[in-house]
Amino acid sequence: MTHSADPSIVDTRYWHTLADGRVQCDLCPRECRLNEGQRGLCFVRGREDNGIRLFTYGRSSGFCVDPIEKKPLNHFLPGSSVLSFGTAGCNLACKFCQNWDMSKSREMDTLADAASPEQLARAAAELDCASVAFTYNDPIIFMEYAIDVARACRARGVRTVAVTAGYVSAEPRREFFEHMDAANIDLKSFSDDFYYKICGARLQPILDTLEYVKHETGTWLELTTLLIPGENDSSEEIDALTRWVAQHLGPDVPLHFSAFHPDWKMADKPHTPPATLTRARDIALRNGLHYAYTGNVHDSAGGSTYCPCCKARVIERDWYRIGAYRLTDDGHCSGCGATIPGVFAGPAGAWGGRRQSVRITPPRR
Repeated sequence: MTHSADPSIVDTRYWHTLADGRVQCDLCPRECRLNEGQRGLCFVRGREDNGIRLFTYGRSSGFCVDPIEKKPLNHFLPGSSVLSFGTAGCNLACKFCQNWDMSKSREMDTLADAASPEQLARAAAELDCASVAFTYNDPIIFMEYAIDVARACRARGVRTVAVTAGYVSAEPRREFFEHMDAANIDLKSFSDDFYYKICGARLQPILDTLEYVKHETGTWLELTTLLIPGENDSSEEIDALTRWVAQHLGPDVPLHFSAFHPDWKMADKPHTPPATLTRARDIALRNGLHYAYTGNVHDSAGGSTYCPCCKARVIERDWYRIGAYRLTDDGHCSGCGATIPGVFAGPAGAWGGRRQSVRITPPRR
């Protein structure tokens, strides 16, 4: 990778030149075809000097320490803290985006903070964060930066988490997930029509990514489906979605049903009733999933983890706080000894529900 005089602009690898002289970005299935000076739909990748460059390397919309359960990840180092950040832009166009001020930004002034991969990894270690999360917007579009951060983190024993829509082409997908320790991937709907009309994307590439991550990588995988009233919350669609997850990914992949709140271009939609999330969770459990959760609502029963063998509650959650914890250090039910799939390393952390803003500054010389 080479940098221009501006360290936030770097060359990328996934592109090729077309017969008509345009350059096609091959990062995601959108395959933007660009003339000189044009940006892709994601806005942060564009054509310059007859190649595709990333324009946001090392720049962020801000850094926060969050509970890992907020990503949401319920089977990855429970109770631990995670250093979270995102950049500008996105390669989807979801009308309901709840981080639209960042993901739809066309202003580089949004990126007020900066940090090198080494600075980020050092800050995470000093803050006693078990991991760093690429979140708020999709890390696929800034994959060069994310991968460099992941490398620096591994050198310090810090893990990395991708919160992504999974809309990525096969070759960059292989490189990206090789460096991720965990991922929460949005399965926004089980309808291609929903993806096309509301997200400006297609369903099949998402399903391909889910199967790839589950079966071809060592990345710990959890899913999130945001349920929007009248759009993707019917019992029929939830039934089809959860059957697909059970059959193609297996019963042990956690699935989070999250509550929608009105935002951006869907401000006229109502909030998701808690009963809708409970209904979705019940359907998932009936269809054989062992771990289905409700999110963005106060529901201790729906947010807790249960042993599928003896049915004991092994991780009690109240919002993002861990209560009773009945797992061994390596992730076995302390009652019956059954393995609870996930990434566990000793007792649960005690970060709780706090959210702490962080400024990362260069080391003193």
